[in-house]
Amino acid sequence: MRLTLYTDYSLRILMYLGAKQREELTTIQDISSAYGISKNHLMKVSHELGKAGYIETVRGRGGGIRLALAPEKINIGEVVRRMEDDFYLVECFHPSGGSCPISPVCGLKGVLGRALQAYLQVLGEYTLEDLLMNRDDLRAILQESSSRATPRTEDVPHPGYEPRSLPAAHGTGEAHRE
Repeated sequence: MRLTLYTDYSLRILMYLGAKQREELTTIQDISSAYGISKNHLMKVSHELGKAGYIETVRGRGGGIRLALAPEKINIGEVVRRMEDDFYLVECFHPSGGSCPISPVCGLKGVLGRALQAYLQVLGEYTLEDLLMNRDDLRAILQESSSRATPRTEDVPHPGYEPRSLPAAHGTGEAHRE
């Protein structure tokens, strides 16, 4: 199982904002500089995080983004489920069922389904607060990175980044929550 860069960027944005004081505003440019990630990609991801209620935007001069919820209220498993659009580990997980001829009698599908559920269950046991246990160190590294990084601001996709639409149910037995 490999998360998309879209989900990776979502978690990075949340960690960056979580390392800040809750009321402190940050710009996408600040996050882009700290991680060396395209500002354009981060804008798309932050928009989705805002729609999901994880971050809030303050417009106007001196505006920016910040967490909309306390870090202990942001469940990592829920973030991953919301941001990841493909949990089809094998073709038979896809709603169309794929074309594998042994799919009706295959034991692998059940094993992989259980493994995926265990993966998501473990992620669901953690909140953003759990990822911020070394908040001061994280803040220092991000500050240091942003002072020496050259951000990627071009529109060329970062390798592995895939823009996507809203996630579907993913064949995990759980409906997508809006």
